[in-house]
Amino acid sequence: MSEIKTTTLAGLVVLLAHFATLKAGQPDEGLPEIASSDAVAVAAQVDQLLDASFSDQGVTPTEIARDEDFLRRVCLDLAGRIPSPQELAEFRSSTDEKKRAEVIDRLLDTKDYAKTWGSYWREVIYSRATEAKSRRSQGVFQDWMTDQLNENRPWDEITTDLLTATGDTQEVGSTGFLFAHNGDPAELAGETSRIFLGIQIQCANCHNHPYDQWKREDFHELAAFFPRIRVRRDQSGEKRTFIIESADNDRGGKRQFDPDRLFKFLDRDRDGNLTAEEAKRNKQFGKRFERLIEIADKNGDGAVSREEVKDLPKPPQAKGRGDTEYFMPDLDNPSEPGTKTVPVFFVDDASVPYGTKDLDRRTSLAAAMTSPDNPWFARAFVNRIWSEMLGEGFYMPIDDMGPERQAQLPEVLDTLAAGFVANDYDVKWLFRTIANTQAYQRSVQESDSEALPAFASMSPTRLRGDQIFNAVVQVLGGNADGPRREAARLKAKKKGKGLPVPGLDGKDARQAAFSQLFNYDPSTPQVDLVGSIPQALFMMNSPVTNNAIQAEGRGVLTRLLSLTDNDDRALSAVYIRVLTREPTDTEREICHEHIADVGERGEAFEDILWSLLNSSEFLTKR
Repeated sequence: MSEIKTTTLAGLVVLLAHFATLKAGQPDEGLPEIASSDAVAVAAQVDQLLDASFSDQGVTPTEIARDEDFLRRVCLDLAGRIPSPQELAEFRSSTDEKKRAEVIDRLLDTKDYAKTWGSYWREVIYSRATEAKSRRSQGVFQDWMTDQLNENRPWDEITTDLLTATGDTQEVGSTGFLFAHNGDPAELAGETSRIFLGIQIQCANCHNHPYDQWKREDFHELAAFFPRIRVRRDQSGEKRTFIIESADNDRGGKRQFDPDRLFKFLDRDRDGNLTAEEAKRNKQFGKRFERLIEIADKNGDGAVSREEVKDLPKPPQAKGRGDTEYFMPDLDNPSEPGTKTVPVFFVDDASVPYGTKDLDRRTSLAAAMTSPDNPWFARAFVNRIWSEMLGEGFYMPIDDMGPERQAQLPEVLDTLAAGFVANDYDVKWLFRTIANTQAYQRSVQESDSEALPAFASMSPTRLRGDQIFNAVVQVLGGNADGPRREAARLKAKKKGKGLPVPGLDGKDARQAAFSQLFNYDPSTPQVDLVGSIPQALFMMNSPVTNNAIQAEGRGVLTRLLSLTDNDDRALSAVYIRVLTREPTDTEREICHEHIADVGERGEAFEDILWSLLNSSEFLTKR
């Protein structure tokens, strides 16, 4: 908000008028101006702001991470995999001062980047899906999202496509978001606000928001943008599918009960009474005539008159099935239709009138949401990606920002958001900027040190399922079928369930079967994530994984041990392959003692490899 100084009554009136123009729940100030929109320049500006904050607090942040720690971290974040021993050797040997910026650029240009984050967004969209059938289309959605990221389409365009999609859910990937909630207006309103704005407005569904400024009307006015979406089953082709379409001229594809129309076409003798004989002339209605007699034939003459049917209640609204307008439910009288509600966007009061066509409604909402003037859209995306990369967001949880929350270091968030907007919502620009900050490249704080404030050190984060899968495959020498098959077998043992991620075929399905064991909702704070017993059992006891680490046959350990008789060099090779680092002096001592105690070299190294694969360090990005 621009500063307004006044000491006069007239000035006070001006000040009050200014406050009256502000939308409740909207930040007073827009995004700041930035000196340069270049990614490296904005990264430096971010670090300056952070350093100033640390200085004010008398805090010394952790040192910049070692090359091996940074390389493992950035490869996992931007490519969903760990670096190879050759990559590590080349990176460590390079004396180029810009080598970190160059590896960031190189990873962002790989297909692994798009595939990794396509998988991430699949989990964001489908982790809270309310329509089980939508799981059939998540592979199509993931492929579509991967393509968008490969092409580096701006985030506002991707968001617009997700909100305005129509078509076959097995062919048009952008329909995934709408299908995940079966086109239900209330569900879509809540998820649209949560995912794309970081605001939990669904808490205002039944009452005013308990700890935010949003009113119940705000939520239902947002839902009023979605009632004309229809999800229709289509069995006309070779495979069963669902179609997302607009239903602007009907109510869910079924004509609502219309007495005048009924008598016009069926009352052939025009006597004002409809008999069973007349009803039989229409095969579709004839089957339902007996039900009409039950509820409307008040005089018991076996026929229904205009008078008997004119006051019958209309069928209830079928939300998410193509209603022409949205009705806010009456909580005191749930059987009543409710209050007809005009579509209004709660951030800036952008609205469309009753009767607006479906795509016009959704397009207008997308335009208002993605506008640079919307204070939440850019901030929500920046907060989400920053949190995913550094382990903690400016707002936590990342999808519960809201006007009553206080961001950590809001000036840093606003600087990144301003750069994101200035670069037309360039997703790669944001990743490049964050990865180039010293904040991202800092080392993890020692466990016995006094707790540091936010972003003064790197926070360890649990790897997502696809990252763990890729790491296991790399460590075991590229034999992906083993962990894929075993994960699928474990998942299939659950009663009534087969592959956990339908809609994916071949290699992707096998990877998804493994990943599902380790996946979690990406919107969940890291502090709330805990490992599960099936995950631990898989890593510890999987016969396929255990077979792959044996020092006999053609496994990776056989190859490593055949290259050298020096146990110290072999230990280095194993540690680098699994953890992307050399063992510490203490670890070397423990391992050498174990090798001596076991007495058989191959068996001892099997134990060491098994221990590293089951370590928290392997399952964590540090």
